[in-house]
Amino acid sequence: MKPKSSDELLPIVYEELRKIAQWRMANERPGQTLQATALVHEAYLRVSGDDGDSEWGDRHHFFAATSEAMRRILIESARRKGAQKRGAGADHTQLVESRIVAPSPPEGLLAIDEALEKLVVVDPSSAELVNLRYFVGLTQSEAAEVLGMSRRDADRVWAFARTWLRTEMEKA
Repeated sequence: MKPKSSDELLPIVYEELRKIAQWRMANERPGQTLQATALVHEAYLRVSGDDGDSEWGDRHHFFAATSEAMRRILIESARRKGAQKRGAGADHTQLVESRIVAPSPPEGLLAIDEALEKLVVVDPSSAELVNLRYFVGLTQSEAAEVLGMSRRDADRVWAFARTWLRTEMEKA
């Protein structure tokens, strides 16, 4: 199979990427300023390179790179929101009373990202499966197909990854 360039591959997978991005954005907090279309376009720009001529050996390679790009975009967005939420250069005023509130989704997303960075070192294939399931929104069967593994292997890897991430996040 001849590798396809980003410009050749995008029209083929654009609608699928857009559906994935819409699903992912539907799971974000209301008031999210990032749109699904913008997420797809930004991810495409990141994976295509400056000349738009990056070559992809297969579907797995393209979706793995795109999933990583979408994850990084969402993490950067969460970090920006976190910085804005904490003032980002504004004059600070001490509050007399404060409430304890549950962590907002951007903070949860950052915690997942930190744990996922550690999982990459322990088991890269597990981290890749989590990326495809959590950040891209693929089903278990779709992720298994993209990764070139059986559904049974994907189930085993997913069980390990979930347990490992839960344990890691409880430590933090």
